[in-house]
Amino acid sequence: MAPHSTFSSRGLVRPSVAATLIGICALGLTGCGSSDASEGSGTSGGSTSATTTRVTDATGTPVAVPSAPERVVVLSEMDLDAALALGVKPVGLTAGRGQKGAPGYLADAAKDIPVVGAVTGPDIEKVVQAEPDVILAGQLADEQVLQQLRKVAPTVVTIDGTKDWKKALSLTGKTLGKANRADEFLADYATRAAALKKDLGAEAGRSVSVARYSAKGSAVMQQGVFISDVLKDLGFTRPGIQNEKGEGHSTPISDENLKEIDGDWLFIGTLTSTGSDQDLVAELSEKPAYKQLKAVSSGRATVIDGTKWTSLGGARAAVSVLDDIRKAMIK
Repeated sequence: MAPHSTFSSRGLVRPSVAATLIGICALGLTGCGSSDASEGSGTSGGSTSATTTRVTDATGTPVAVPSAPERVVVLSEMDLDAALALGVKPVGLTAGRGQKGAPGYLADAAKDIPVVGAVTGPDIEKVVQAEPDVILAGQLADEQVLQQLRKVAPTVVTIDGTKDWKKALSLTGKTLGKANRADEFLADYATRAAALKKDLGAEAGRSVSVARYSAKGSAVMQQGVFISDVLKDLGFTRPGIQNEKGEGHSTPISDENLKEIDGDWLFIGTLTSTGSDQDLVAELSEKPAYKQLKAVSSGRATVIDGTKWTSLGGARAAVSVLDDIRKAMIK
């Protein structure tokens, strides 16, 4: 769990937080237990909206949310990305993978948004302090945590088992009263992807590897994650185990097995690289395991922003990845 987490090992809320929740419920400021609230109640969170809309979240749970949410808390990188893509600035966010705040590629757009948790989970006390009228819970699966969040405000799990950013954006659009804007974004993405694929020509059929590097070693992105879906949209093939669905978000790979991911192109980064740090490629080029890769030896290894390419991703990330690929692969 994140430092200062309000949960014990059994997932219970500290008495001080429980008192906070009870106090807020008594004042009628939140939609306590409102996941099945009646439409038109307008009692959730700090919203002044007089009506509610019913959405079905990624778990199949119906949730009544304000028709025009004003205070949105996001509990995953993809939720933050989606909200900002739809023109909504949240009032609370969870830190990105390996970050103290928002993922690097969203840092400017998300500056000044309070942090209310980490990748490992939300800090309920901080969520309460943000006074949300809607909580976007990402792929959170802990039912005890979800029950506590639902006592604070209507809570929508936005990411299903496929981790499909397009489906998550559509659901977020419905939840935030921005369905049309979500549709427009997806249509624009499809147009951009089609144009890039055409401009890539023969390069669109190339094999592409995506890896993350750290002091612990290398890890590759397999199927079932954001970046693999974007690459599939462009017609790229993936070498070795990257054609298979991984068990986790990324898959560690030893130096001895690096040749399994030898492709025409290598996009690699860290959770602190910005995409302009070619020192990383120079460093890897001196390592025997990387030196043998044809992408490295042919000058087709490109440093990317790991917080964007090799994390949970999202709508804005997808469009930005298209720009990164165009810059790297079209001369």
